[in-house]
Amino acid sequence: MHFVDKFWFYFPPPMLQFSYFCIKQINMKNIVILASGSGTNAENIAKYFAGSADVRISAILSNKKDAYVLTRAGNLGIEHSSFTKDEFLSGKVTEMIRSMNPDLVVLSGFLLQVPASMVEAFPHKIINIHPALLPKFGGKGMYGDRVHEAVVASGEKESGITIHYIDENYDQGTTIFQAKCPVLPSDTPHDVATKVHALEYEWFPKIIDNILKEKG
Repeated sequence: MHFVDKFWFYFPPPMLQFSYFCIKQINMKNIVILASGSGTNAENIAKYFAGSADVRISAILSNKKDAYVLTRAGNLGIEHSSFTKDEFLSGKVTEMIRSMNPDLVVLSGFLLQVPASMVEAFPHKIINIHPALLPKFGGKGMYGDRVHEAVVASGEKESGITIHYIDENYDQGTTIFQAKCPVLPSDTPHDVATKVHALEYEWFPKIIDNILKEKG
């Protein structure tokens, strides 16, 4: 559903607000996921925490109304919504997320640059995963297959993933974790992508879990 169609859920009548905050009082950690594409990483994270008594995925949100990640969210029974770029930049999405009181906002293949106002609203609470070893192969326009093509073209001997806090610049926040994989002379960009995806699926949920535990 579109942002405005789900607006009532995040800003419900007083009685529903009371019920929501009663649920929050059981001290579960809340994660909100932002994604732009298919959502394999988002689904992997959701399945990792499925059935957890301590962590829940409060919502999966996308800037693309036809993104398959929203279908995945629906299949998993997770609240989901889309929003426009204007809604994102105007602060409406920030306020929606703020109403969910997230412990962590996870960018999982999310392609819009996060505005400084959102970074300030959730200090040290927004994390991203990048499919390369930052600071190499980061920055505007460096995502997905473009990254792996650049890695192979540059003759790199290794690649990997970087999980990091974000700031207002692309791929420049504090690094939390990196994992590496070899790049062989015979590897194609597809080969590198396969190795990097395996690292993403293995490590992203675990690092999210560790961050939440460290927050107490």
